Amino acid sequence: MAYVRPERIQGGTSNAAARVIGLVGGAAIAWPLAARAQQSGRVRRIGILWATAEDDLAKLRLATFLQGLHELGWRDGENVRFDVRFASGNLANARQYAAELVALAPDVILAMGGSTMAGLREATRTVPVVFTIVADPVGTGLVNSLSRPGGNVTGFMLFEYSLCGKWLSLLKEIAPGTTRAAVLRDAEVTSGIGQFAVIQSVAPAVGVDVSPINMGDTAEMERAVEAFAGSANGGLIVAASALAQVHRKRVIALAARYKLPAVYYEPEFVAAGGLIAYGPNLLSEFRPAASYVDRILKGEKPRDLPVQAPNTYEMAVNLKTAKAIGLVVPQAVLAGAEKVIE
Repeated sequence: MAYVRPERIQGGTSNAAARVIGLVGGAAIAWPLAARAQQSGRVRRIGILWATAEDDLAKLRLATFLQGLHELGWRDGENVRFDVRFASGNLANARQYAAELVALAPDVILAMGGSTMAGLREATRTVPVVFTIVADPVGTGLVNSLSRPGGNVTGFMLFEYSLCGKWLSLLKEIAPGTTRAAVLRDAEVTSGIGQFAVIQSVAPAVGVDVSPINMGDTAEMERAVEAFAGSANGGLIVAASALAQVHRKRVIALAARYKLPAVYYEPEFVAAGGLIAYGPNLLSEFRPAASYVDRILKGEKPRDLPVQAPNTYEMAVNLKTAKAIGLVVPQAVLAGAEKVIE
């Protein structure tokens, strides 16, 4: 991909993030150390492993992180260099790139997405890692506790699993006739299994039968959604995963094609044409992540930096999409929405 200046990225980045140094495209890239001959101090090395593809959303989030570092005094080509990998939702890629980054002996690694962590845990137990958008870090063994992580890993959670039950309730609220729900999830990662388990546990109380559709093979996923849509009163829930991000446009298009009400885990899906979403503002994790990386570069240890949970959750509704699939959004839903797209 071409060199992209973040000031060209649209969709909600802060003014500060819009001034950050741009990204270099490609799935396995190392940013050049342009000013190496001019500097007198040590150049620190930061590895960045991204679970998703290098799309506009990834660029926006990465720009926010990089601008946070820039404001803390870290300058690409002066006192820091970056090695960046995008796994595109592929676990094999994530493991390969994790090993590559660790072999470069970075001072710290930023890991975005839970699917990056297995490879990083296999590759190192000593290189400091700051994660973002990771579900259940205690349950999956990444940290000993949220307050005292205890190892080489800390970071910022995606959400508590209990949130997933809200999606099924929201589907029933926006489309009261729904009696069946297909949950699109990545069954190869622990969080995909965990999210479905929570949704399944609340299904009897909501009066909706739920079934999983795995996202690993896109052709099979499309066939499964088509088959599911063949019966009446169905809806979709899209669980959080790197694959959901990679196939965001495809999933939204499938819901539109079969006129299925669909609930997503973050508002970015609604901005792209999805019906409704409830979840944390994930962009807000990346500036604090820059602060953690800065603190580690200055000598603090991941084991002493508490894992932080989101403190801002948003509901977003797309009225244009609702109209297209024949839904009238209840006033109670609209009243609870922070963002309404008309």
